[in-house]
Amino acid sequence: MTDNKKDNSKFTITTPLYYVNDIPHIGSAYTTIIADTIARCQKLQGYEVLLITGTDEHGQKIQRTAQNKGSEPQEYCDRIARSFRELWSILNIQYDRFSRTTDPRHHSIVKEFFQRVSSQGDIYLDQQQGWYCVACEEFKEERELLENGHCNIHTNQKAEWRDEANYFFRLSKYQEQLELLYQNNPDFIQPESRRNEVINFVKQGLKDFSISRVNLDWGFPVPNDPQHTIYVWFDALLGYITPLLEEAEEPTLENALAKWWPVNLHLIGKDILRFHAVYWPAMLLSAGLPLPEKVFGHGFLTKDGQKMGKSLGNTLDPFDLVNRYGSDAVRYYFVKEIELGKDGDFNETRFVNILNSDLANDLGNLLNRTLGMVQKYCKGQAPQLTLEDIDKGNRLRELGVNLSQEVIKGYQSLQLNQACEKVLNLIRASNKFIDESAPWSLYKQGKQSEVEHLLYAVLESVRLSAYLLSPIIPNISTSIYQQLGFTVNFNETAKLNQEIPFKLHSQWGTVPANLTLGKPEPVFLKLESPT
Repeated sequence: MTDNKKDNSKFTITTPLYYVNDIPHIGSAYTTIIADTIARCQKLQGYEVLLITGTDEHGQKIQRTAQNKGSEPQEYCDRIARSFRELWSILNIQYDRFSRTTDPRHHSIVKEFFQRVSSQGDIYLDQQQGWYCVACEEFKEERELLENGHCNIHTNQKAEWRDEANYFFRLSKYQEQLELLYQNNPDFIQPESRRNEVINFVKQGLKDFSISRVNLDWGFPVPNDPQHTIYVWFDALLGYITPLLEEAEEPTLENALAKWWPVNLHLIGKDILRFHAVYWPAMLLSAGLPLPEKVFGHGFLTKDGQKMGKSLGNTLDPFDLVNRYGSDAVRYYFVKEIELGKDGDFNETRFVNILNSDLANDLGNLLNRTLGMVQKYCKGQAPQLTLEDIDKGNRLRELGVNLSQEVIKGYQSLQLNQACEKVLNLIRASNKFIDESAPWSLYKQGKQSEVEHLLYAVLESVRLSAYLLSPIIPNISTSIYQQLGFTVNFNETAKLNQEIPFKLHSQWGTVPANLTLGKPEPVFLKLESPT
């Protein structure tokens, strides 16, 4: 199975499997928006894409949370998993598989994987002593705790002392192989700051880690030793493999890994980097399976410059945000305003100002004024011109001809905010081009040919901008395309490349000459400033 090769026309991307200790928060929404944007870009180019998201549902924390809420663990997990699906729906997230670690098929995959690793001599029983953070579901070294014994991540929760028999995974055995992996594949962990964190951690020397718990019912039992329950993280990481199965397939590793493995991109928050960039590849090496192509750890979100938390009373409810402003607005802000990989901040005044400036004033106004002039000066018909008719020195042609390559490269290198800015450059240049060229004046002078050349260049720039922004703002892009005379819907990603082929529509100067343009309508209504 180590020789497994995936078809290059297929692209697999995962979000984390979100822990169901509570309903989804804005950080979960952020990761999933980014993943969906990347997946949509790949689909736009004609790739067959599998986007996996889902929920991590086992462990002591879940068992305790359910008990505190007077609920059975499975009932509690079902309720929280539904809330994730509901949020992804209103955010217009088009995931392909929703992985749940309580799925019976997942149990089969975990059991087979555990036995495969065990057969390599990489699992053994020993005594575990140390400080345990239930919120992290992780043993902590003394240096990782605060002076009062609290976890350095969950600062309101004191670590618990544990002294119990656990099964261990021989992580130390893979020290050298992991170091070679990082050395030979510098893009395996991104961005570079995260890669350096992992390399420094591994250099300190890897210790075997506990992969079972006792006195815990909520989880899968260790094969051949049901007194032990498989550790939540060992179980959860395999949740990336189980959803690769087709619905009717027998749940075996061979079936799961046949088509979509290895994963091209694991997109995660930096707080779970160690599990994905150290533990996970070591587990896969032990099992003799191909490694993922890339693990990308993004930064944290703050609100008004402060860390968010219930104790501070400054949480940001993603459901409320989408209900008030719409999915495209929320998607656009978090993609465009935060450099992926760095920490980012949400400020509602800035949020409203950016959306009004970019989507209402620049993009929306450009479409409306251009369509209005086509109605007035060209009887609602797109100018009968082609790329060859536009002078090579035309500013919009200069900006447009190579824009697609630059923007797609930005998407693929995960520099999403830069990809956005490049499109905005063309949009702003188009507005300036109209102001400086004054087509209304040219029309009065009887210079119909110049008017048509000018409007063609602007129409093409609006169309191309909508096309390249469609992975981020699919609803707005659909509205623009339909006003330009197309019947396409950018949310129907399965047939996009057949209806509007990438090779044609990603190029400036390819708008068909026989389009009847629609009546100008606002594509984004200006938002009211928050009080």
